[in-house]
Amino acid sequence: MHPNAVTLALVVLLGNLMLPFVSAQNEPKINASDQTILTADTSGKPVTLQCNLTTAHTPHKESFWMKNGHEIPNTRTEQRNTTYRITKPRADDSGEYMCVYTFDTAPNANATIEVKAKPDITGHKRSENKNEGENAMLYCKSVGYPHPTWTWRKVDGTSYTDIDNSTGRFFITNRDNYTELNILNLDINTDPGKYECNATNVIGNTAETTILRVRSHLAPLWPFLGVLAEIIILVVIIVVYEKRKRPDDIMDDDEPVGTMKTNSTNNHKDKNIRQRNTK
Repeated sequence: MHPNAVTLALVVLLGNLMLPFVSAQNEPKINASDQTILTADTSGKPVTLQCNLTTAHTPHKESFWMKNGHEIPNTRTEQRNTTYRITKPRADDSGEYMCVYTFDTAPNANATIEVKAKPDITGHKRSENKNEGENAMLYCKSVGYPHPTWTWRKVDGTSYTDIDNSTGRFFITNRDNYTELNILNLDINTDPGKYECNATNVIGNTAETTILRVRSHLAPLWPFLGVLAEIIILVVIIVVYEKRKRPDDIMDDDEPVGTMKTNSTNNHKDKNIRQRNTK
């Protein structure tokens, strides 16, 4: 091989080896805050997230903040040092925050800051009323980051039974901050009771309870049976009242006979008076 060709090959090889190093040297440098953990002790205390563009080989245009992949309104600025302040942090404020820098002649650069908090269950069914043979659906939803691991169990006093999808009648569906428990073909003897959803992440856990009531097939007939019982009681009262009233009615029927006797006596007296006057 010609010496010049060998030299050219070595230059190309060295260039390819140095290219990632040169590209890394040209990337912008961002100093960002460490992760933040929201706890009961820090509740209510303001939290400030900060990013500083320390190195950039091309002029930057502006910066803005994002939370969980969505831009936070009114956070755009031309400053290299940018901050985002959470005034009264709650579990709902936890998530993945990102400061993003834009450039006219280079790709965007960003840094990620995690704000973590234990799950807080913000919605669940307090109770559910169903008839035997029907299906029941219980759910829980939460806020907090990272997304929790969900579990369900049935609570009986101080003991409990874990629930999974292996029985054929219980089906659990989980997605991020939401879980759902479906129970098919309710059994009035075994299914009523307290059901607990539990959300757990690396910071902590929380749980809420739903009361499931299962009624008999006859439950829809109870209002009708109640009305029927009232009618029967009313009829009995009327019959008893009528029986007690009959002796009085008999005495009323005898009164005309006595009156007629009195009238007959009076007629005899009138007849005797007329005969005396004739004499």
